[in-house]
Amino acid sequence: MDPGVCAMELLGVFFSIGAWICSLATTIMSTWLTLSTDLLPAESYELGLWETCVVQDLGILECRPYDSLLGLPPDIKLARILMCVTVATGLLGLLLAIPGIYWINSCNQGSEGLRVKRLMKMLGGILCLVAGTLGLIPVSYIAHLTVMRFFDEAVPAIVPRWEFGDALFCGWTAGFLHLVAGSLLVTSCVCLQEEPCILQMPIPLQRRHTHVHTTNTPHRKRSMEYV
Repeated sequence: MDPGVCAMELLGVFFSIGAWICSLATTIMSTWLTLSTDLLPAESYELGLWETCVVQDLGILECRPYDSLLGLPPDIKLARILMCVTVATGLLGLLLAIPGIYWINSCNQGSEGLRVKRLMKMLGGILCLVAGTLGLIPVSYIAHLTVMRFFDEAVPAIVPRWEFGDALFCGWTAGFLHLVAGSLLVTSCVCLQEEPCILQMPIPLQRRHTHVHTTNTPHRKRSMEYV
């Protein structure tokens, strides 16, 4: 097998693992948006998908989950749903891509097994692309709304405004890694050529036929005649 294809497979799986971890961290983190004001310099506020937090200068963090799902803003509802779907899709793509790489039981099922593994890897790559697209939508949408509200001229300048948090950058990183991982996995399937696997096939042993020439056969016949 081409070493370049093997390298693309391994990089795709590694990027997929990193992307899924970043997506999960983005979903859990409470720092989607941050707010600090000059009126209360000792405190800052954080907004996440599941809770809001207050951070004090002494390092004390107090978080409170949302009271009701129906009372959430529409953007938070959309981001929560899409991020949960992103985590599930990325995990499914990862579970399909790992058994589909060449180095895992690559020669146990022959050419038919290689075709099945290629199909699994292709589906894993497509799911990674879908997860990357779904993960970028809520992060970019929240960022767009934040920018629009920050520069809204109808709001007085004295009113504090929300700014980007660390979770948004983590979400952009996760989406980018998902897209790279999916592209590598799909490209490795396109470049892969079906080759017969000869690494672990049993090697038949050639039997050597030895002809034994006996010279005492006539003597045995003569001895039988005398008897």
